Amino acid sequence: MSDKSQSFRQVIAWQKAHAFTLAIYQATEGFPKHEMFGLTSQPRRAAASIPANFVEGFRQRTVPDKSRFYNIAQGSADECLYHLILAHDLRYTDTVALQSDVEEVSRLLQGYRNGLARSQD
Repeated sequence: MSDKSQSFRQVIAWQKAHAFTLAIYQATEGFPKHEMFGLTSQPRRAAASIPANFVEGFRQRTVPDKSRFYNIAQGSADECLYHLILAHDLRYTDTVALQSDVEEVSRLLQGYRNGLARSQD
């Protein structure tokens, strides 16, 4: 599959992933100080990894290379989902909406990967 978009910024999956990352930074701002190196930094790094890996994959030339980076982005989305479940269960903040957001990002990434796979057939 050739990327029809000229820029990763035009891709809905990246746009949603970037918006999710901004929301994670905002949501974790109020976490307890003792979580600075744990449940504050971990979901932030994982969230930022989603759009960053999408960007890396976007310009790769081969489908397997593209797919590898998109798969890493999906793994980071799954990691974020767990961190959000944990933060919710610890009652740091209500993360239900963010959980839904990251699940949508993951579905978009899977759709992008499925399109790549179809293009090879």
